[in-house]
Amino acid sequence: MKREIIITADGSTTIHIPQWNEQYHSKHGAIQEAYHVFIKHGLYHLWNVNELTFDVTSSRVEKSNKDLSILEIGFGTGLNALITFLESAKIKAKIDYVGVEGYPVSKDEIELLNYASELNVAQCKLVFNKIHGVSWEEKHQISQSFSLTKQHKFFDKIEDKEAFNLIYFDAFGARVQPELWTEDIFKKMYAALKIGGVLVTYSAKGSVRRAMQSVGFSVEKLPGPPGKREMLRACKGA
Repeated sequence: MKREIIITADGSTTIHIPQWNEQYHSKHGAIQEAYHVFIKHGLYHLWNVNELTFDVTSSRVEKSNKDLSILEIGFGTGLNALITFLESAKIKAKIDYVGVEGYPVSKDEIELLNYASELNVAQCKLVFNKIHGVSWEEKHQISQSFSLTKQHKFFDKIEDKEAFNLIYFDAFGARVQPELWTEDIFKKMYAALKIGGVLVTYSAKGSVRRAMQSVGFSVEKLPGPPGKREMLRACKGA
């Protein structure tokens, strides 16, 4: 299937699939979407930071050390892993990050992604290359406080039980891959989360929300990133 690199509205790149008219990230801004959905309403929500005053450029986040385990559904370009790495330094978190991907991005595509230059953070390019350079199926220490395991498998093969605090659900949309947004998949997500764990996704479809609720999640609608009115956050209660 043909894939091409495009520039999104905030200047950052993503991968576009013409046959599906679908992108790995929002065409309204790849980096903006990643920060809004997964960092602001996921990582920082767990950290109890006031979302109304959250500033992605700030390095002054006062919280004590804490370990977090994160599962990403759709590792893709590695953007979410990269920005989570960057934010973990601000909140002084020790993060164990697992990214699951059925169709890994090619080396040639990775070299065309401009996240390091757009984020403009010291050593960002080095970290991005390391994230993509480490082998699959093994746990690697990207830094002293950030470990990464990349798993090459389909999402229906996930069998983790109460292993994660947070899930970034970043699969292709239900319009093109409805099988990834079913009760069966969300049962696996619910099982994979620890009590009190959170799942965040850019999607706000009614069918997605109902599938989440049917397996036990408490679901709330939140303001979406640029180009989307709403998104969803699901919590696993006691």
